Amino acid sequence: MDARTRTTTMEIDMPAFPTLDGRTVFLTGAASGIGAAAARTLVAAGANVALVDLRAPEALAAELGPRTLALAGDVTSSDDMNAAVARTLDAFGAIDVCFANAGIAAAQPTTILASPVDEFERILEVDLLGVWRTVRACLPHVVDAGGHVLVTASIYAFFNGVANAPYAMSKAAVEAFGRALRAELAGTGATAGVLYPGWIATPIIEASHRAGTPANELVELANPGPLGRTITPERLAQDIVRGITARRARIVSPRRWVPLMVARGPFGMVMDAVIDRTGRIQNLIRQVEDEARALLTRPDRSQ
Repeated sequence: MDARTRTTTMEIDMPAFPTLDGRTVFLTGAASGIGAAAARTLVAAGANVALVDLRAPEALAAELGPRTLALAGDVTSSDDMNAAVARTLDAFGAIDVCFANAGIAAAQPTTILASPVDEFERILEVDLLGVWRTVRACLPHVVDAGGHVLVTASIYAFFNGVANAPYAMSKAAVEAFGRALRAELAGTGATAGVLYPGWIATPIIEASHRAGTPANELVELANPGPLGRTITPERLAQDIVRGITARRARIVSPRRWVPLMVARGPFGMVMDAVIDRTGRIQNLIRQVEDEARALLTRPDRSQ
């Protein structure tokens, strides 16, 4: 009996997974950062994990042992995702959780005007369409398993994306995708949720947190006090595993961002107005833009 047959009553119960022991998680962006930390925590919880990245993360699979499978796959390729899903099914027999986590950011913060066209479009291709291709390949199997889909958005889903527009665009769109998917899965026995990481201590944010740079000062002005503090990928991974187990619609980590997410309407209006009226912020944006333009003109940019 598949998930569609099981869930034909008027009221659909979507209980938490009693345990992740023996469940299979298909995880993209697994080689480092959030993905690698999540993989370690998922395996510690007893899950099988298909570790998918541009290059198969063999070292991580060797570290984590026989409940893992290292797979090479580009999330911008439907063929790659379909092939990785097929290999996961061959190895573990099912996909209970699809965690579409792969993502990239600009080499350094920049404005829309100064963004290299290829870089801007590549970020959207990976961070948005890569999520779509990953979920599309997994979804029939997750529905059959009565499982869960988790997509990685960001606080940038509701935070002004100044100097980081393609990343913020993709994360806002991923949030919309995840919310729509959860609604569409209601009644199937499967569920979906959206992950909203704050500032996580991973290489993807190093470009905006280099001390003494205009980008770092801009981040500090936009994220006063505790909002600007990073947390470790390991801390986030614990929240991720708890959220998957509970089939939560939203995982916000760290939780200090929850009030701003709840008040996103007025918060966003205030933030936009502050940027409009603060000369120091505007000057920093111009400096970020000038640095990005200088980088574009360097002879070694393509190297």
